[in-house]
Formats: sequence, structure tokens, C-alpha cells
Amino acid sequence: MMRATEYVFGEQPFVVRRVVRWGDCDPAGVVYTGRFTDYLLGAVGLFSDHLAGGAGRLGAVHGVGTPCKGMRFEFIGTLWPDDVIDIECWVEAIRTRSYDIRCVARRPDGTPVFDAMFSPICVRLDERVGTPIPDSLRAALAAFQRTAGHAAESA
Repeated sequence: MMRATEYVFGEQPFVVRRVVRWGDCDPAGVVYTGRFTDYLLGAVGLFSDHLAGGAGRLGAVHGVGTPCKGMRFEFIGTLWPDDVIDIECWVEAIRTRSYDIRCVARRPDGTPVFDAMFSPICVRLDERVGTPIPDSLRAALAAFQRTAGHAAESA
């Protein structure tokens, strides 16, 4: 039987559940640091798909590319094979050309594992130069935006 290792666990708030695989770990059974980036990117991908209404890549749906401009991590806990984490995602900031997706991972009992930020920037599809966030994308992002003050309460 094949178990899913990553899936949407809830939509309001948006949560991705992830199960740690043995292959994510070193011989001592501890998750490699680099795998945390995979966990973040997987959650951001599912969240972006949700923001796009399941209609494809979020930026492309709104006529722009959205490559990563920046990424930040705070590692809080260690993970082992078969551990489960819930990664809650929301939009924390919307600027002129870029925005921040905040992802906080916790064990099901609420114990924190990591706090990360993924920051895409909008670029034109015909040329890789920055462009303002289209109004339609801004509206989609705003529907899942929480202020930094509110985020601190749930982090």
C-alpha cells in the first residue's frame, strides 16, 4: 500500500500534512537540513495551486511568472522517520512586485518544527524583468493575507 507523504490537510486555514520518509534522513535517522527546503517548496506549491483555484500555476493564471526572490528559515525542532508535521501557509505581506508566503510547521500536538518565509517576485512572461503584481493576483493573495501581528499569535 502506498501512503501519501504530502497532502492538503485543511483549507481554512490552509495546512499541508507531511510524513517524513526514511529516505529524507541521514544514517542516524535525522532529517537532512536540505529536505526542509523540499517540505517548504511542496507546501508552497500546494498553497499556490489552491490560490490559483486549481487552474494551474498561480502566476501564469494571472499572466506573470513568480520565481523565488528570497527564502528564510528558522529551524526549531528535529524530525525522524514517520514523524508527521502540519505546515500552515498564509500570505504575510504583499508589496508592489513581490509577496511573502509564511509557512509554520508543527507536529500534530502543536510542537513547533520550523518557521519559514518564501518570497516570490512577479516577472513578465516575455522577459525576465520585474513587474507589478496584477490586480487579479493581488486579490487572490489578499484573500489569504494575515498581518505580521496576527501571524505572531498563531506562530
